[in-house]
Amino acid sequence: MSFGKKEHDFLKEIGLGPRNLGCYVNGVWQGNGPVVSTMNPVDNQPIAEVAEASIQDYEEGMQACAHAAKIWMQIPTPKRGEIVRQIGDSLRTKIHHLGRLVSLEMGKILAEGIGEVQEIVDMCDFAVGLSRQLNGSVIPSERPNHMMLEMWNPLGIVGVITAFNFPCAVLGEMELVCGNCVVWKGAPTTPLITIAMTKIIAGVLEKNNLPGAIFTAFCGGAEIGQAIAKDPRIPLVSFTGSSQVGLMVQQTVNQRYGKCLLELSGNNAIIVMDDADIELAVRSVLFAAVGTAGQRCTTCRRLLLHESVYQKVLDRLAEVYGQVKVGNPLEKGTLIGPLHTRASRENFAKGIEIIKSQGGKIVAGGSVIESEGNYVQPTIVEISTSAEVVKQELFGPVLYVMKFKTLNEAIEINNSVPQGLSSSIFTRRPEIIFKWIGSQGSDCGIVNVNIPTNGAEIGGAFGGEKATGGGREAGSDSWKQYMRRSTCTINYGSELPLAQGINFG
Repeated sequence: MSFGKKEHDFLKEIGLGPRNLGCYVNGVWQGNGPVVSTMNPVDNQPIAEVAEASIQDYEEGMQACAHAAKIWMQIPTPKRGEIVRQIGDSLRTKIHHLGRLVSLEMGKILAEGIGEVQEIVDMCDFAVGLSRQLNGSVIPSERPNHMMLEMWNPLGIVGVITAFNFPCAVLGEMELVCGNCVVWKGAPTTPLITIAMTKIIAGVLEKNNLPGAIFTAFCGGAEIGQAIAKDPRIPLVSFTGSSQVGLMVQQTVNQRYGKCLLELSGNNAIIVMDDADIELAVRSVLFAAVGTAGQRCTTCRRLLLHESVYQKVLDRLAEVYGQVKVGNPLEKGTLIGPLHTRASRENFAKGIEIIKSQGGKIVAGGSVIESEGNYVQPTIVEISTSAEVVKQELFGPVLYVMKFKTLNEAIEINNSVPQGLSSSIFTRRPEIIFKWIGSQGSDCGIVNVNIPTNGAEIGGAFGGEKATGGGREAGSDSWKQYMRRSTCTINYGSELPLAQGINFG
């Protein structure tokens, strides 16, 4: 076990040990389920052990959470915002340790690990401001001496199921500000991140004499996720993961008339027009396709090049791909760390064989790097738009390059896949830009111009359409998904006029 290594001393600074309890239930750490080892993707050696949740742990946690929900929702919203502010400040003090843990356990490079924790800090800041702006509407009534208004109230409990690629970014700060208790099931392969983040939140709740059950956390696998999906005490389930699993979660939640917020697969395209700034496009494609070793839901997987710039862009990309350093994500200069698991590496290898069988031509990369870790080469593939593999999400650094003649053709290719998360076009022509972002343009939830498909800011709503699930998180008015809307009509007169002019007796 690598916990005792000198370079892992920082783990003690964030409350982790060689063996850890993986459930935070009613303000107490416990874990009566299986004991698992969390693995370092650099060498597939265990980092530490975690005792996962049992179903009994889950039920105990849910009972306490249901009780805490009655307390938390009655606290004034700005006071809830103050608690979230303190959570953000506590995260700031540990941001480098937490970012290093994300890199160690997930495999993304250190800059991206720290960036993920910074995203949570930013979301806490956003949520604090929002705590004084959860406004309803006053609506004109057609009836004399009547008032219509909208009230927004907490749902009660929100279940949050997160994925390995962003193991802590979707943490629950918005849910907390909106007056909900959070039940968080982290990814089963990143339990140390789940525990470390929860310890920071638990410390803030304890310092303010609030019930620990306001934030309940479980490390565990599918059994705990299924329990959350089936539980009628949880009105909303926020799920981040694959489209296949997301559909199953949605069907389970729908059977009990619950609501889902789904953040699922992406198959994102960048279009490079004939007037594009080529160097800007190449730099953007590199980050979008190679960042996080191609394991972001917003990773660029399809590159559509206008025929007049096709070879120029392809040659330049192949050149910069050859300069990308693959290696330990904690080492300076590394741009690509390992894939998250050994299974991910095997799926990459199988995917390359499928690509070749469907006529794909490898321009760069295309191989597994023989090592103890899960390293693969960043890969560029020339392939036909009609190849079936192009419509599927291969979760790794594989970029499909395709040629087009007209803008309409490029938009049609962009929109031809089942997923609809992110997209971007590189051009300087206003008529193209406004068509692209309009009703005849991209059908994605994120529609960019002259920037990558990934690296979204928190101020806008994040999410996508079609098989991406339709959910929205982060900024804009995404908070409304975490609350219950009531339309209220108040008669302050002595008569009973009816709507639509109905005369009833």
